[in-house]
Amino acid sequence: MEHFPLFVDLRGRTVLVVGAGLVAERKIALLRSAGARVNVVAKAAHPRVLARALSGEVALHLGGFEPSRLDGAWLVVAATGDALLNSQVAEAAAARHLWCNVVDDAERSSAQVPAIVDRAPLTIAISSGGAAPVIARRLRERIETLVEPAIGALAALARRKRAAIRAALPHLAARRRLYDWLLDGPVLPALRSGQEEHAETLLDDALLGRQAPPRGKVLLVGAGPGDPGLLTLRGLRALNEADVILHDRLVSDEVLALARRDALRIGVGKTPGEDHEATQRRIHALMVHHAGQGRTVVRLKGGDPLVYGRGGEELLALRAHGIAYEVVPGITAALACGAYAGIPLTHRALADTLTLATAQRHAGAGHDDAPGSATRVYYMGVERLSGLCQRLAQQGLDPATPCALVENGSRAHQRTLHATLGSIAGQARAHAIQSPALLIVGEVARLGRQLAWFGETLSPEAPPASAALLQAAAA
Repeated sequence: MEHFPLFVDLRGRTVLVVGAGLVAERKIALLRSAGARVNVVAKAAHPRVLARALSGEVALHLGGFEPSRLDGAWLVVAATGDALLNSQVAEAAAARHLWCNVVDDAERSSAQVPAIVDRAPLTIAISSGGAAPVIARRLRERIETLVEPAIGALAALARRKRAAIRAALPHLAARRRLYDWLLDGPVLPALRSGQEEHAETLLDDALLGRQAPPRGKVLLVGAGPGDPGLLTLRGLRALNEADVILHDRLVSDEVLALARRDALRIGVGKTPGEDHEATQRRIHALMVHHAGQGRTVVRLKGGDPLVYGRGGEELLALRAHGIAYEVVPGITAALACGAYAGIPLTHRALADTLTLATAQRHAGAGHDDAPGSATRVYYMGVERLSGLCQRLAQQGLDPATPCALVENGSRAHQRTLHATLGSIAGQARAHAIQSPALLIVGEVARLGRQLAWFGETLSPEAPPASAALLQAAAA
């Protein structure tokens, strides 16, 4: 081992950065993210560094470097682009027994800045000691795909509960088993879904000996249109978590090749001429059976699972049997085909409306000309919500039509407001809904009150889906 790996706490401690160009600015940003107090010395400064100084984020001293600038520093970074000056900074730091990183100069550096995967409070660092930084960066990219963001929230929860964990489990072997359970059990999926309070309750119950028996779950995953490069990172992680994979006929072999090698794979695709309803019932039964045995089931569907993929019916079946589930969106065929054909589906001068439709219809579905049978999705409409709703009502849409306004969709602070066409503008103001938010209009919005699995749901007055609607949707 040529370099001793060490993580240092720089919160509130002074770091001197010599240089104020773009390279130095990147180092400053990294140091500030670690909570360091940053002093910058340079003869001239890039506008970004000047902006940081004007906001009080860093202390900027315009002028030449003097060894006295090292007073009070815990760490030094030389990033001037002047090899002679960088060497002088490194020598002055060594004389004071200060660690010094000289950017792109491993020989003069007594400390290296590694490539970082940040899942605070968990940090993963990769360093080649300056010998091959590109290799370190490429390895960081690979690790980024493997370590999901929710791991940081899990580490933060474990830190908050550390004293309680040690008190409840004084023996090291028992604590190790608990941490394995945190990674493999229901706590991580709860955090992944933005349910922090539920995750903490699960851990508290485990520490009190009330841990529920292992339960399986189903991940409804969109495989995209076929190109494995269009599979999402979350979809890739799901494929590597799976004990069982139920895959459609249109899922490409290249996507299946990315899955966990020892997972049980079951083809459940429908073919022309067969009884599709019987096949769908078999899919429901397989999901419920394997998840009921405590397994992680990936239901892998081409495109996006909730766009013409009968994913809604499968969620209703899972909910009816009390099976936990998550939805991992995929790139639907309309988006992929348009992009790969060079066709913009919307264009400011040519098309401001996009309708996704199917040539197949359920036997009990409404007529094409029934305004309530369609689902409408509106982007960028928060500021114009009142006028939009009035216009839809003037076009014949019933003011009682269910609506859902999704704020910060898929992000940590997602909120979904359920209301009606006639009331949602006022409810959005009452709940201070902000952009970015997307409006969904149509009867399917009502299902969200039952099937929501992520983020906060606001349902001030919108009625839930009736038993008849749920039964019809699942049929």
